[in-house]
Amino acid sequence: MAFTVRLLLFSSLFLLPVSVFAQTNGGIAVGDFLTATAANSSPWLSPSGDFAFGFFPLGSNDLFLLSIWYAKIPDRTIVWNANRDNEAAVAPKGSTVNLTANSGLVLRSPQGEELWKSETSVGVVANGVMNDTGNFVLQDRNSESLWETFNNPTDTMLPGQTLERSGKLSSRQSETNYSKGRFQLLLQEDGNLVLSTINLPTNFANEPYYATDTTSGTVAGSEGKELVFNVSGYLYVVRENGGKYNLAVGEVVSARDNYIRATLNFDGIFAQYYHPKNFTGNVSWTILWSEPDNICQRITESSGVGVCGYNSICTLKGDKRPTCGCPTGFSLLDPNDPYRGCKPDFIQGCKEDELSGTKDLYDVEVLINTDWPISDYVQLKPFTAEKCNESCFQDCLCAVAIFRSETCWKKKLPLSNGRVDVSLNSQAFIKVRKDNSTLPIPAPQLPCPDEL
Repeated sequence: MAFTVRLLLFSSLFLLPVSVFAQTNGGIAVGDFLTATAANSSPWLSPSGDFAFGFFPLGSNDLFLLSIWYAKIPDRTIVWNANRDNEAAVAPKGSTVNLTANSGLVLRSPQGEELWKSETSVGVVANGVMNDTGNFVLQDRNSESLWETFNNPTDTMLPGQTLERSGKLSSRQSETNYSKGRFQLLLQEDGNLVLSTINLPTNFANEPYYATDTTSGTVAGSEGKELVFNVSGYLYVVRENGGKYNLAVGEVVSARDNYIRATLNFDGIFAQYYHPKNFTGNVSWTILWSEPDNICQRITESSGVGVCGYNSICTLKGDKRPTCGCPTGFSLLDPNDPYRGCKPDFIQGCKEDELSGTKDLYDVEVLINTDWPISDYVQLKPFTAEKCNESCFQDCLCAVAIFRSETCWKKKLPLSNGRVDVSLNSQAFIKVRKDNSTLPIPAPQLPCPDEL
């Protein structure tokens, strides 16, 4: 009887897919593949099972993301994903990823179209390894690395990962859109680690809104050489002379007891988080530190459009993450994305005001300590708050007037880099068209007789 049981167990092993054996040590053989389907989406796991590589399902729309994520926590946070240059970075149901000898990882659509590949430049791939560090590595037959996700990061760094000069992280577009977004963390060639906005679809970077200033100075070799996230959870810039610039002083948690990551969020905040490995109940990621302190104020004209887009107002939450809102009379450009900006719900302009045939077109909404600092077209001083309000009210070009310190700034649409700042001690007068004021419908143009 015992012999029969052993024989059945032994023979049943041959019925299991090869990838099951590979996952015992994180190794993946050339020829192995995964398919993006709900019924057959078992990922390739690291030896401990902490990390998974595979097709991550996105909602219920039969869309998947080829990615790496934390596999043992309810919030299966993604730390890397492929195909970022394509819209939404997604792969449809039925897509496959194959590990090949000559091209490494190859992602194809259900129709066989190549969507992405890992671009191994030299060597022949012998196998892949999903490591417990969260790094997926393609190796040759000598176990030398040919390509790895740690050298091709997206928006997240993990302990044990480094960024050399010209290395960068790019944010995602939104909370749910994993294609490349408009914020970038870059270790420049001069050694300075900077956060900047990007003018998509180009890769042009605006002036930084945060910098470590680890450049050459009065001390020889003070420029940054690499950004290091060590296995203990410390994140710092190593200088050429061996010195260190710590991104967070005195703030660290145990890497043995916690999952740790540093992520450039879609709203431009670079933050370090931790999550206990052993937990009970509802536990989520906790922020350890973040930069910059106030992104609503740090992004100026030279740094690009504010985090919230045009005609919007940026407010900082308690965790230093921004929230975006529209002033009265404006609504979101995209109801599903408050960070894309706002549009006026009315038509404003000199010609439009003249066509209305009435002077009683607008109400005025007053906001305290709110400003759009780079949208001015005229400055008036000395002025009073009443005169400032009246001047904008009578000016068909004026959309908003800001009064502060006996000075009036008049602004026109679109309004840029809007924010709340309690230190301003200011008043904002916003012109809002009255609900019952509508533009007359122009009469249709009749063709000339000789055109009939």
